[in-house]
Amino acid sequence: MYEPNVVGDWQEYDGEQAGLRIRVHALEKAEPARGRDDAAEGLVYFRFRVTVENRTPDHFGIHLEDGQLDIRVGRDGESAFLDWRNSQFIEGFDVYPLRRVTSVLYAAAPESCLCPVDIQVQLKVDDEWTERYLWSGGIGPHDPSVGVGARADSAVDSIEAQVISFLERESGPGPAP
Repeated sequence: MYEPNVVGDWQEYDGEQAGLRIRVHALEKAEPARGRDDAAEGLVYFRFRVTVENRTPDHFGIHLEDGQLDIRVGRDGESAFLDWRNSQFIEGFDVYPLRRVTSVLYAAAPESCLCPVDIQVQLKVDDEWTERYLWSGGIGPHDPSVGVGARADSAVDSIEAQVISFLERESGPGPAP
């Protein structure tokens, strides 16, 4: 089964973009500095960052705008509102060797849907589309009814449970009581 990245994890590119890596991180509730968009009335704002790092000896032209992001919230994967007026995108920026570029993005959703949050990103590098990658995380308290080892056909199964289960398997057994 495909395992998504956890918010904060780096994802390495292969092929023509080998040496580039990307991550979605710093997912938190935050109000935009320039004020709320009228379309977000009744919704809770949250902020996250997308960082691209160049670990090659060459430079790459990076482009990331609102159409290259898909933000889904809640168990049903409803679309979140991406506030493009308050977000800071990456528009044709040359990332030189051993440098990073970060985009700060604002979105809004109903407070009850802020766990889990799935963010899918597809960069454009030197006018070529890259592979899409998914990060999963959450804001606020986690639902205790989610079973960590939930079966795929279970009604309580979610990306959150899959991510927690994956992390527990990767970290090995915990300390003895």
